[in-house]
Order: sequence, then C-alpha cells, then structure tokens
Amino acid sequence: MLCLIPLACSGATCDPAIAEAVERQTAAMRELSRRVFPEPDAVLIEATPAQRRRQAAATEAAALRRAQAECASRKGQAADGVIGRAAKASQLGRTA
Repeated sequence: MLCLIPLACSGATCDPAIAEAVERQTAAMRELSRRVFPEPDAVLIEATPAQRRRQAAATEAAALRRAQAECASRKGQAADGVIGRAAKASQLGRTA
C-alpha cells in the first residue's frame, strides 16, 4: 500500500488505519472543494463570448442610431436657419 503520510510509515511499512483515514479525509476535502468551487458549465463558458458579442452589437447599433439622429437634427437645424433667413428677408422686403 502506498502511504500518503510519511510520518505514518516506518521504512517500507505503512499503518493501514492511518492510510485509510488519510484517504477518507482527502476524499472529503475534494468533495468540499468541488462544492465550494464547482466546475463551470462548458455551455456557459461558450455562451459568454456570444453574449458579449451580442451586447457589443447592440451598443454599436444604439450608437449608430444616436449619431444618425444627431446628424438629422443638425441638418434640420441648418434647414431651419436657411428658411428662417429667407423668411426674415421677405419680411424685410415687405416692410421697406
């Protein structure tokens, strides 16, 4: 029998009771470790990058919509300015 605790062994012999206790304790510690630090699901690991890509695409689409709305707003303001100047000029021509 392979001894896991050197102090329990004297030369080539190993106390079987101590070796069994060590095996039980090791198994118990591994079980506790497995409960506390579970292995992540492979599905979740693969889904995470896909989720990040979807979030990035949604963020990019929202930014493009905001930029387009801002651009349209600027064009609208510029058109309003041209129309406003023309209206003022026509009003000046009427009053003069």
